[in-house]
Amino acid sequence: MVRIAITSEDIHPRESEFITMILNRGWDFVHLRHPNTSLSDMKCLLDSIPQKLHSRIRIHGHFELLSSYNLGGLHLNRRCPEAPATYRGNFSQSCHSFEEIRDIIDPQTDYVTISPVFDSISKKGYRSQFGLEELNLQNKRIRTSVNMKIIGLGGITPENARSALDAGLDGFAVLGYLMSAHDPEMLSARLDEFDQI
Repeated sequence: MVRIAITSEDIHPRESEFITMILNRGWDFVHLRHPNTSLSDMKCLLDSIPQKLHSRIRIHGHFELLSSYNLGGLHLNRRCPEAPATYRGNFSQSCHSFEEIRDIIDPQTDYVTISPVFDSISKKGYRSQFGLEELNLQNKRIRTSVNMKIIGLGGITPENARSALDAGLDGFAVLGYLMSAHDPEMLSARLDEFDQI
């Protein structure tokens, strides 16, 4: 089971502390998703996270940081749809349909996110595109043509994460439920809930 945390658009006041806690609790990756953040602010954020954890951080933009930091890869999405021509590391991609997953042919893609699996917590009005039965059926069909991991994203909470896994997904990515925590104590309690899955 792959567990990924994705940051909110804006940098949380205690984000480096949150990221450190999440990764120290055994989550596989944290994705830095800060579309409007300056390069210098991204550098400050990365500099405030222990270097030993950098290999489990993926970035959604500011790909030039890859030359200065030993990061765990990059994530492609509609805003940043292509990796730099010289990049040879791993990457993941955002998908919103199984057709999009089927169209990915790059062997460097080690996993994709499919969303929204459930109604989004962080994006109001962003409704689920799949019923769990359909998700399971589509997932089974596509496994004959792709071998990358498929990670559920969108509205994931401790109460529904097991349903996403039972539908055959390889893991889940959490944004709103974790990053809306007000302080480390609340975040720790929410991570405890996910540990029960």
